Amino acid sequence: MKLATFNINGIRSRLPSLVAWLEKEQPDIACLQELKAPDSAFPEAELRDAGYGAIWHGQTAWNGVAILAKGVKPTETRRGLPGGDADTHSRYIEAAVNGLLVGCLYLPNGNPQPGPKFDYKLEWFERLIAYAQTLFDSGHPVVLAGDYNVVPTDFDIYNPRSWLKDALLQPESRECYARLLEQGWTDALRKRYPDEKIFTFWDYFRRHWETNSGLRIDHLLLSAPVASALRDAGVDKWVRGEAHASDHAPAWVELKLDTRKADDDAVKRVARSATRKAATKETAAKKIAAKKPPAKKATARKTPKAPA
Repeated sequence: MKLATFNINGIRSRLPSLVAWLEKEQPDIACLQELKAPDSAFPEAELRDAGYGAIWHGQTAWNGVAILAKGVKPTETRRGLPGGDADTHSRYIEAAVNGLLVGCLYLPNGNPQPGPKFDYKLEWFERLIAYAQTLFDSGHPVVLAGDYNVVPTDFDIYNPRSWLKDALLQPESRECYARLLEQGWTDALRKRYPDEKIFTFWDYFRRHWETNSGLRIDHLLLSAPVASALRDAGVDKWVRGEAHASDHAPAWVELKLDTRKADDDAVKRVARSATRKAATKETAAKKIAAKKPPAKKATARKTPKAPA
Protein backbone atom coordinates (compact mmCIF):
# COMPACT_ATOMS: atom_id res chain seq x y z
CA MET A 1 0.00 0.00 0.00
CA LYS A 2 1.25 3.46 -0.93
CA LEU A 3 -0.03 6.40 1.10
CA ALA A 4 0.88 10.00 0.26
CA THR A 5 0.29 13.51 1.55
CA PHE A 6 0.26 16.55 -0.71
CA ASN A 7 -0.41 20.23 0.01
CA ILE A 8 -1.99 21.02 -3.35
CA ASN A 9 -2.25 24.79 -2.69
CA GLY A 10 -5.50 25.24 -4.64
CA ILE A 11 -7.25 22.14 -5.95
CA ARG A 12 -9.22 23.82 -8.74
CA SER A 13 -6.28 25.68 -10.25
CA ARG A 14 -3.95 22.68 -9.93
CA LEU A 15 -6.37 19.88 -10.78
CA PRO A 16 -4.52 18.88 -14.00
CA SER A 17 -1.27 18.61 -12.03
CA LEU A 18 -2.99 16.57 -9.32
CA VAL A 19 -4.50 14.14 -11.83
CA ALA A 20 -1.16 13.79 -13.64
CA TRP A 21 0.55 12.93 -10.35
CA LEU A 22 -2.14 10.40 -9.42
CA GLU A 23 -1.87 8.72 -12.81
CA LYS A 24 1.93 8.50 -12.68
CA GLU A 25 2.54 7.58 -9.03
CA GLN A 26 -0.69 5.64 -8.31
CA PRO A 27 -0.96 6.14 -4.54
CA ASP A 28 -3.58 3.94 -2.91
CA ILE A 29 -4.45 6.74 -0.48
CA ALA A 30 -3.75 10.46 -0.87
CA CYS A 31 -4.21 13.14 1.78
CA LEU A 32 -4.61 16.66 0.39
CA GLN A 33 -4.31 20.01 2.12
CA GLU A 34 -5.04 23.64 1.24
CA LEU A 35 -7.91 22.87 -1.11
CA LYS A 36 -8.87 26.56 -1.03
CA ALA A 37 -12.35 25.69 -2.27
CA PRO A 38 -15.78 25.28 -0.70
CA ASP A 39 -17.37 21.84 -0.54
CA SER A 40 -19.52 22.62 -3.59
CA ALA A 41 -16.44 23.28 -5.75
CA PHE A 42 -14.60 20.06 -4.93
CA PRO A 43 -13.83 18.15 -8.18
CA GLU A 44 -15.41 14.86 -7.14
CA ALA A 45 -16.38 13.82 -10.68
CA GLU A 46 -12.94 14.50 -12.14
CA LEU A 47 -11.24 12.51 -9.40
CA ARG A 48 -13.73 9.67 -9.82
CA ASP A 49 -12.82 9.60 -13.52
CA ALA A 50 -9.18 9.30 -12.43
CA GLY A 51 -10.11 6.24 -10.35
CA TYR A 52 -10.38 7.77 -6.87
CA GLY A 53 -13.16 8.04 -4.33
CA ALA A 54 -12.96 11.00 -1.99
CA ILE A 55 -14.19 12.71 1.15
CA TRP A 56 -13.43 16.37 1.78
CA HIS A 57 -13.84 19.26 4.20
CA GLY A 58 -13.65 22.46 2.19
CA GLN A 59 -13.53 26.17 2.91
CA THR A 60 -13.75 29.17 0.62
CA ALA A 61 -10.34 30.63 -0.30
CA TRP A 62 -8.44 29.06 2.63
CA ASN A 63 -7.56 25.75 4.27
CA GLY A 64 -9.49 22.61 3.27
CA VAL A 65 -8.49 18.93 3.52
CA ALA A 66 -9.42 15.76 1.65
CA ILE A 67 -8.69 12.03 1.59
CA LEU A 68 -8.65 10.11 -1.71
CA ALA A 69 -8.64 6.32 -2.08
CA LYS A 70 -8.06 4.33 -5.24
CA GLY A 71 -11.11 2.40 -6.33
CA VAL A 72 -13.15 2.99 -3.16
CA LYS A 73 -14.72 5.83 -1.22
CA PRO A 74 -13.07 6.38 2.18
CA THR A 75 -15.36 5.83 5.15
CA GLU A 76 -15.40 9.11 7.04
CA THR A 77 -14.89 8.75 10.80
CA ARG A 78 -14.66 12.40 11.83
CA ARG A 79 -14.02 15.96 10.64
CA GLY A 80 -12.41 18.49 12.92
CA LEU A 81 -10.53 17.69 16.11
CA PRO A 82 -12.30 17.10 19.43
CA GLY A 83 -12.69 20.22 21.50
CA GLY A 84 -12.91 22.60 18.57
CA ASP A 85 -16.62 23.37 18.47
CA ALA A 86 -15.93 27.06 17.93
CA ASP A 87 -13.19 26.44 15.35
CA THR A 88 -14.47 27.26 11.85
CA HIS A 89 -11.28 26.30 10.00
CA SER A 90 -11.35 23.16 7.83
CA ARG A 91 -8.11 21.54 8.98
CA TYR A 92 -8.75 17.90 9.90
CA ILE A 93 -10.57 14.99 8.30
CA GLU A 94 -10.29 11.30 9.07
CA ALA A 95 -11.33 8.09 7.36
CA ALA A 96 -11.12 4.32 7.41
CA VAL A 97 -9.60 2.84 4.27
CA ASN A 98 -9.00 -0.91 3.98
CA GLY A 99 -8.69 -1.30 7.74
CA LEU A 100 -6.31 1.64 8.15
CA LEU A 101 -7.32 4.79 10.05
CA VAL A 102 -6.02 7.85 8.21
CA GLY A 103 -6.01 11.36 9.66
CA CYS A 104 -5.34 14.18 7.18
CA LEU A 105 -4.37 17.49 8.75
CA TYR A 106 -3.39 21.02 7.89
CA LEU A 107 -1.88 22.56 11.00
CA PRO A 108 -2.07 26.38 11.32
CA ASN A 109 0.91 28.31 10.00
CA GLY A 110 1.05 30.63 13.01
CA ASN A 111 2.62 33.70 11.41
CA PRO A 112 3.15 36.40 12.38
CA GLN A 113 4.43 35.49 15.79
CA PRO A 114 3.99 36.37 18.55
CA GLY A 115 0.30 37.11 18.24
CA PRO A 116 -3.17 35.55 17.99
CA LYS A 117 -2.31 33.42 14.95
CA PHE A 118 0.58 31.81 16.78
CA ASP A 119 -1.58 31.31 19.87
CA TYR A 120 -4.17 29.56 17.67
CA LYS A 121 -1.45 27.34 16.19
CA LEU A 122 -0.34 26.17 19.64
CA GLU A 123 -3.92 25.68 20.86
CA TRP A 124 -4.72 23.58 17.77
CA PHE A 125 -1.51 21.61 18.30
CA GLU A 126 -2.53 20.82 21.88
CA ARG A 127 -5.85 19.41 20.71
CA LEU A 128 -4.02 17.30 18.12
CA ILE A 129 -1.61 15.97 20.76
CA ALA A 130 -4.45 14.98 23.07
CA TYR A 131 -6.41 13.22 20.33
CA ALA A 132 -3.32 11.57 18.82
CA GLN A 133 -2.54 9.98 22.18
CA THR A 134 -5.92 8.23 22.24
CA LEU A 135 -5.43 7.01 18.67
CA PHE A 136 -1.96 5.66 19.42
CA ASP A 137 -3.11 3.98 22.61
CA SER A 138 -5.83 2.13 20.67
CA GLY A 139 -3.14 -0.11 19.16
CA HIS A 140 -4.86 0.14 15.77
CA PRO A 141 -2.99 0.91 12.52
CA VAL A 142 -3.12 4.71 12.21
CA VAL A 143 -1.38 7.28 9.99
CA LEU A 144 -1.50 11.01 10.70
CA ALA A 145 -0.40 12.70 7.48
CA GLY A 146 -0.33 16.27 6.33
CA ASP A 147 1.22 19.70 6.39
CA TYR A 148 2.26 20.20 10.02
CA ASN A 149 3.82 23.63 9.39
CA VAL A 150 6.71 22.66 11.66
CA VAL A 151 10.38 22.26 10.81
CA PRO A 152 11.29 19.69 13.50
CA THR A 153 15.03 20.48 13.70
CA ASP A 154 17.65 22.61 11.99
CA PHE A 155 18.57 19.50 9.97
CA ASP A 156 15.15 19.78 8.29
CA ILE A 157 15.85 23.13 6.62
CA TYR A 158 18.47 24.32 4.15
CA ASN A 159 19.57 27.14 6.46
CA PRO A 160 17.68 28.28 9.56
CA ARG A 161 19.24 31.74 9.84
CA SER A 162 16.73 33.61 7.68
CA TRP A 163 13.77 31.77 9.27
CA LEU A 164 14.59 32.25 12.95
CA LYS A 165 11.54 34.46 13.58
CA ASP A 166 9.16 32.28 11.59
CA ALA A 167 6.45 30.33 13.44
CA LEU A 168 7.58 27.11 11.73
CA LEU A 169 10.88 27.13 13.67
CA GLN A 170 9.83 28.46 17.05
CA PRO A 171 10.80 26.39 20.11
CA GLU A 172 7.12 26.07 21.09
CA SER A 173 6.20 24.60 17.68
CA ARG A 174 9.09 22.17 17.76
CA GLU A 175 8.35 21.16 21.33
CA CYS A 176 4.76 20.27 20.37
CA TYR A 177 5.98 18.12 17.48
CA ALA A 178 8.52 16.42 19.75
CA ARG A 179 5.74 15.61 22.22
CA LEU A 180 3.84 13.87 19.45
CA LEU A 181 6.84 11.69 18.69
CA GLU A 182 7.28 10.96 22.39
CA GLN A 183 3.87 9.28 22.32
CA GLY A 184 5.46 6.62 20.11
CA TRP A 185 4.69 7.84 16.58
CA THR A 186 7.31 7.20 13.90
CA ASP A 187 8.29 10.07 11.59
CA ALA A 188 8.43 8.00 8.38
CA LEU A 189 10.67 10.25 6.28
CA ARG A 190 13.23 10.73 9.04
CA LYS A 191 13.15 6.99 9.78
CA ARG A 192 13.90 6.27 6.12
CA TYR A 193 16.51 9.03 5.76
CA PRO A 194 18.15 9.42 9.20
CA ASP A 195 21.29 11.13 7.90
CA GLU A 196 20.05 12.91 4.76
CA LYS A 197 18.52 16.33 4.29
CA ILE A 198 15.17 15.79 2.61
CA PHE A 199 12.67 18.56 1.86
CA THR A 200 8.97 18.78 1.01
CA PHE A 201 8.50 22.54 0.58
CA TRP A 202 10.32 25.17 -1.47
CA ASP A 203 9.21 28.80 -1.23
CA TYR A 204 8.28 30.57 -4.48
CA PHE A 205 10.61 33.44 -3.63
CA ARG A 206 14.38 33.94 -3.86
CA ARG A 207 14.92 30.96 -6.23
CA HIS A 208 14.45 28.46 -3.41
CA TRP A 209 13.42 25.69 -5.78
CA GLU A 210 16.27 26.26 -8.20
CA THR A 211 18.83 26.20 -5.38
CA ASN A 212 17.16 23.36 -3.44
CA SER A 213 16.65 25.68 -0.49
CA GLY A 214 13.85 23.67 1.06
CA LEU A 215 12.12 22.81 4.32
CA ARG A 216 10.61 19.58 5.62
CA ILE A 217 7.17 20.47 6.97
CA ASP A 218 4.98 17.70 5.49
CA HIS A 219 5.07 14.62 7.71
CA LEU A 220 3.64 11.12 7.89
CA LEU A 221 3.44 9.84 11.46
CA LEU A 222 2.91 6.10 11.85
CA SER A 223 1.49 4.22 14.83
CA ALA A 224 3.40 1.15 16.00
CA PRO A 225 1.60 -1.45 13.81
CA VAL A 226 2.10 0.72 10.73
CA ALA A 227 5.72 1.54 11.53
CA SER A 228 6.52 -2.17 11.61
CA ALA A 229 5.03 -2.43 8.11
CA LEU A 230 7.09 0.45 6.66
CA ARG A 231 9.00 -0.63 3.56
CA ASP A 232 9.95 2.68 1.95
CA ALA A 233 9.33 6.42 2.04
CA GLY A 234 10.18 9.39 -0.12
CA VAL A 235 9.21 12.64 -1.82
CA ASP A 236 7.94 12.99 -5.39
CA LYS A 237 10.20 15.96 -5.94
CA TRP A 238 9.55 16.08 -9.68
CA VAL A 239 6.07 17.47 -9.02
CA ARG A 240 7.53 20.71 -7.62
CA GLY A 241 9.42 21.27 -10.87
CA GLU A 242 6.33 21.19 -13.08
CA ALA A 243 4.71 24.33 -14.51
CA HIS A 244 2.26 26.10 -12.17
CA ALA A 245 3.31 23.80 -9.34
CA SER A 246 2.37 23.91 -5.70
CA ASP A 247 5.19 25.05 -3.42
CA HIS A 248 5.00 21.57 -1.81
CA ALA A 249 5.85 18.15 -3.23
CA PRO A 250 4.02 14.94 -2.28
CA ALA A 251 5.59 12.86 0.49
CA TRP A 252 4.76 9.16 0.69
CA VAL A 253 5.22 5.82 2.42
CA GLU A 254 5.00 2.28 1.14
CA LEU A 255 3.55 -0.19 3.64
CA LYS A 256 3.29 -3.95 3.67
CA LEU A 257 -0.12 -4.27 5.28
CA ASP A 258 -2.45 -7.24 5.05
CA THR A 259 -5.74 -5.70 3.97
CA ARG A 260 -7.45 -9.00 3.23
CA LYS A 261 -9.11 -8.97 6.65
CA ALA A 262 -9.66 -5.23 6.68
CA ASP A 263 -12.61 -4.16 8.81
CA ASP A 264 -13.55 -0.51 8.39
CA ASP A 265 -16.35 -0.89 10.95
CA ALA A 266 -13.71 -1.80 13.53
CA VAL A 267 -11.75 1.29 12.52
CA LYS A 268 -14.84 3.44 13.01
CA ARG A 269 -15.23 2.01 16.51
CA VAL A 270 -11.61 2.93 17.27
CA ALA A 271 -12.22 6.50 16.10
CA ARG A 272 -15.39 6.82 18.20
CA SER A 273 -13.60 5.50 21.27
CA ALA A 274 -10.69 7.90 20.73
CA THR A 275 -13.10 10.81 20.42
CA ARG A 276 -14.85 9.89 23.68
CA LYS A 277 -11.55 9.57 25.54
CA ALA A 278 -10.28 12.88 24.19
CA ALA A 279 -13.53 14.59 25.21
CA THR A 280 -13.31 13.06 28.70
CA LYS A 281 -9.75 14.34 29.12
CA GLU A 282 -10.76 17.80 27.94
CA THR A 283 -13.69 17.93 30.37
CA ALA A 284 -11.47 16.83 33.26
CA ALA A 285 -8.88 19.46 32.37
CA LYS A 286 -11.54 22.18 32.32
CA LYS A 287 -12.84 21.10 35.75
CA ILE A 288 -9.35 21.22 37.21
CA ALA A 289 -8.77 24.66 35.71
CA ALA A 290 -12.10 25.89 37.10
CA LYS A 291 -11.19 24.74 40.63
CA LYS A 292 -7.92 26.63 40.69
CA PRO A 293 -8.20 29.80 42.76
CA PRO A 294 -7.55 33.02 40.86
CA ALA A 295 -4.06 34.36 41.17
CA LYS A 296 -3.73 37.01 43.88
CA LYS A 297 -2.90 40.45 42.66
CA ALA A 298 0.26 41.85 44.10
CA THR A 299 -0.43 44.77 46.42
CA ALA A 300 1.56 47.80 45.54
CA ARG A 301 3.67 48.97 48.46
CA LYS A 302 3.24 52.61 49.38
CA THR A 303 6.39 54.65 49.17
CA PRO A 304 6.78 57.03 52.10
CA LYS A 305 6.84 60.66 51.19
CA ALA A 306 10.22 62.28 51.19
CA PRO A 307 10.64 65.01 53.81
CA ALA A 308 10.03 68.48 52.52
